[in-house]
Amino acid sequence: MKPGRASQTAVSVAMGRAVAHGRWLIGRFSDPTALTLLPPDARARVEQFHLEPRPQELRAGLAWGYLSRLSQVMAARTVEIDDAIRGATMPQVVILGAGLDGRAWRMPELANSIVYEVDHPDTQGEKMTRVAGLRQTAREVRFVSVDFARDDLNHELDAAGHYAQVATTWVWEGVVMYLTRVQVEATLAVVARRSAPGSRLIVAYHSPAWMLLFAGLIVRRIGEPLRSVYTARQMRALLDHAGFTVVRDEGLPAIAAALSPDLQRATRVVKHLRIVTAEKR
Repeated sequence: MKPGRASQTAVSVAMGRAVAHGRWLIGRFSDPTALTLLPPDARARVEQFHLEPRPQELRAGLAWGYLSRLSQVMAARTVEIDDAIRGATMPQVVILGAGLDGRAWRMPELANSIVYEVDHPDTQGEKMTRVAGLRQTAREVRFVSVDFARDDLNHELDAAGHYAQVATTWVWEGVVMYLTRVQVEATLAVVARRSAPGSRLIVAYHSPAWMLLFAGLIVRRIGEPLRSVYTARQMRALLDHAGFTVVRDEGLPAIAAALSPDLQRATRVVKHLRIVTAEKR
């Protein structure tokens, strides 16, 4: 991400969730926080999307279509991760690269959990202003400012009061693909060290695919280049080495197929996106 500004991918995925809210009839998807968490220009684009049909002009129509597809991808991705969180409610939840995530303000299942939101200070500063207008559903929210490429995650979590002896749900949704393998392994080592037996780790990651060549060009232009991909076997080996046992690892099209035929069709092009859930031995 570019210094002095919030992550643009964080804004993009929040726009996807804001468009999806109330649009896709999926029983377990809902994100009433997403629109509030967006910066004003992005919020205006989402509101315009809801009010108007697809534009006839080519460029505007392509932008509308991209946002529509993004909303479908984010609906499926969000449901999968929400279900994994609900499946093992823990007293501590750490969201690595929290971005504009709204779970601490929309999930009643976190009523007894302390949520640690870990992210770059530039993104976090904007978010902390906007959440003032939301009703918190988590027991407590603690913001932990960390640049994964430079800062000591272990030290910062210690300072924030995270207890390594207490079970934790870790959500690593939108960061792994932007880190080098060395950075991924260093972060995972901290997660492993701070995970009591039974802790749960949920990771969204990219597997090798030709589509990433196109996606990589887009995110590189906004200062957030893709830096790592893993096959499912490589991810399993990585997690196993850290003391985690994989309990589920699915590609997004398979996740979407269980939710809606429309979502399945829309997510075929992002088969490189996988979500793995693992538990600490």
